[in-house]
Amino acid sequence: MRALTWQSTKRVEVVDVPDPIIEAPTDAIVRVTSTAICGSDLHLFDVLGPFLSPGDVLGHEPMGIVEEVGSDVHRVAVGDRIVVPFVIACGDCFMCVRGLTSQCETTQNHEHGTGASLYGYTELYGSVPGGQAERMRVQLADYNALKVGNELPDVRYLFLSDILPTAWQAVEYAGLPPDGVLGVIGLGPVGQFVSRIARLRGHRVVAVEPVPERRAMAERHGIDTFDLSEDVADWLREATDGRGPDAVVDAVGMEAHGSPAASLAQSAAGILPDALAKRLMTTTGVDRLAALRLAIDAVRRGGTLSLGGVYAGAADPLPLMQLFDKQVELRMGQGNVQTWRDDILPLVEDPEDPLGTEDLVTHDAPLEDAPELYETFRDKKDGCIKVVLHPEMAS
Repeated sequence: MRALTWQSTKRVEVVDVPDPIIEAPTDAIVRVTSTAICGSDLHLFDVLGPFLSPGDVLGHEPMGIVEEVGSDVHRVAVGDRIVVPFVIACGDCFMCVRGLTSQCETTQNHEHGTGASLYGYTELYGSVPGGQAERMRVQLADYNALKVGNELPDVRYLFLSDILPTAWQAVEYAGLPPDGVLGVIGLGPVGQFVSRIARLRGHRVVAVEPVPERRAMAERHGIDTFDLSEDVADWLREATDGRGPDAVVDAVGMEAHGSPAASLAQSAAGILPDALAKRLMTTTGVDRLAALRLAIDAVRRGGTLSLGGVYAGAADPLPLMQLFDKQVELRMGQGNVQTWRDDILPLVEDPEDPLGTEDLVTHDAPLEDAPELYETFRDKKDGCIKVVLHPEMAS
């Protein structure tokens, strides 16, 4: 089959790889119909290469049709249309029953001291082949595969794999009061959904984003937007009675603009021999913290910071005096997809499409175009906000 594979830092290729097979009685094999490129994939493309091997299949936002099931799979059957969550969880362990599926004790990666296994996301999370491919093996299918109907287009359901539950969790963690104002840093795909979810709940949203096309998309959904400038924290305070938003979601993460020293360190680590780079990144690695520092500056005293973007630094310097003095609450973590998706499903199936799932994708393309589109997405060219790949689409 054809699959998008990591080859080296800043180089991915679509190549022929072996078809997946049933390896455990709880597996299912899925023919992928749609699979998205996530902002987290760009971290693999640019930064996290030392934890990947040439030929690793990427991608963690897929859906498709079940072609084969193992002998212990009973809730999904051949022919079912399913969405595959990026988190692999058992549903029964101490963490899963508490809603922390991204910390599943059955699939935790104890060798690296990390949480649940993830599709297409480095040796730190299990080196599990991902879903930017014609087919994929779905583990623990009875708990993880979400069966959906056949009437609506893929785009209505696809984002239940990651970015919709991730955004939902970020808003939940923000803990807004009934009349609260939410600040959002970054209007990529997660930031767009964070903003729409908060608006749907009746909150005012003020968002910061340097890319005009992303601001325009958010404004279509009732979001007040600000360009990125030296005065943006002041703008956010002025827009909220001088206090700042009640909560701020950082939807950017580890590769924020405006952090040149950390950017240089990340790039340098990416070209070192893997053994040395791994040691540096897991002991002294730093993230680009411009977005997080803006969030800390802008949030009101006694407010909440919710981190929806991915961070991976082991030695990030944080302004603890400022956080303590402002009495800021901080919440974060990988999206617990399985915990939130049942709450979101009625919204994506609503004929009115209140979350605007059909107003996010800017690029639909064949799988074969993935390498070019990784660069387009990273560089925010051609108005690119969200890319969906279709393995069955002709080039």
